[in-house]
Amino acid sequence: MHPSKTLGLLTVSPLVHCSLTTCRLTPILSYQQCPAQCNDLRSAGRSHLSSHSIRSSHGSAAAPSVAYKIGAAFSAKGRRFNTKQHLFSFESPRQSSENLPYTGRPTSGQDAFFISNIGNGPSVAFGVADGVGGWDASGIDSADFSHALCRNLARNAKENTEEQRLGARNLLSQAFTDVVADESIVGGGSTACVAVGNSTGHLQVANLGDSGFAQFRLNAVHYDSNPQTHAFNTPYQLSIIPPKILARSRIFGSMPLRDFPRDAGVTSHAVRHGDVLVFATDGVWDNLSPNELLQIVSRYMTGFQAWQGSDRGTTVGKGLAALTEQGGIPKEKENTLQTMLAVAITGEAKAASQNDRRDGPFAKEVQKFYPHEDFHGGKVDDICVVVAVVVDASESGA
Repeated sequence: MHPSKTLGLLTVSPLVHCSLTTCRLTPILSYQQCPAQCNDLRSAGRSHLSSHSIRSSHGSAAAPSVAYKIGAAFSAKGRRFNTKQHLFSFESPRQSSENLPYTGRPTSGQDAFFISNIGNGPSVAFGVADGVGGWDASGIDSADFSHALCRNLARNAKENTEEQRLGARNLLSQAFTDVVADESIVGGGSTACVAVGNSTGHLQVANLGDSGFAQFRLNAVHYDSNPQTHAFNTPYQLSIIPPKILARSRIFGSMPLRDFPRDAGVTSHAVRHGDVLVFATDGVWDNLSPNELLQIVSRYMTGFQAWQGSDRGTTVGKGLAALTEQGGIPKEKENTLQTMLAVAITGEAKAASQNDRRDGPFAKEVQKFYPHEDFHGGKVDDICVVVAVVVDASESGA
């Protein structure tokens, strides 16, 4: 479809002029307004998970007691990635990411993240959110929405007193309710991928939109999540629609895209000593495939002998827990294995997004369904990565 035939409420991407591609940037465009071929692409890209389905990763036994060693890294679109500043290492249970200055408005652009203990117990909650950039054309910065969502996620997790009853979707619902009640948030939208992990090795994830996560185990992709999309490049998104924009859309006979925490896909997973969990916004998934992420993770895990090859195959190295402690890796900033992994993934995704000679997952999908667009290279975007390395609690200093 030519750009002139699309709904003229928000600007059209100058790079890909098909309305299908601008759906990601145009939250006011209703699902019904997408052309027929757009509606046929509900399973395009990584998407093949029903919004209400509950899935589990099988074939693993939970460890008796585990700890989650978590680090994060981020880079805003159009800004240089500083490997010494754009990172965060979570020291459970002494801190929560909501207390840091950059969680209110970090240099991660419209992407945000959170990490927190649940109450005073050993369980943790963490995840990412990606503000929908199309609101910019209406004078609304979705960074307000995504960062407020993550602040509320961290606070509500920390203040929770009934740890066993806190599920990932419930945590997301509470945070969204708080954002809607915040009069300083006038509008905007965001995807979200939220995890709740307990010490028995049970991890529950609520994913809404095209952020997501992958679980790596012993040099293999054990699980990778599926995005939720209404159509190609049109992810599910939590949103607040200002009355004026709502009225304007009705003039054109449409209803804005608006999804809710109840629409999030919920999955349950058994994690164990040596697993690596990567949560990331679409700035990663649009530029790196799960297998490419595995190559990055494996490079560091095997390089530091956290994963070791043997006659029995790949095993967990005896020194893994020590590598996840502060100073476990002799570097000034990224001095834990989990933070180094987050920095490495962010750096690789950043480089791939700016490489016009290497076609990433997003480019391949465009070429597959819209070859006339001649789209090549990476997809420049904000990037946010949270990495959790799972260790045996008896070996951890947590």
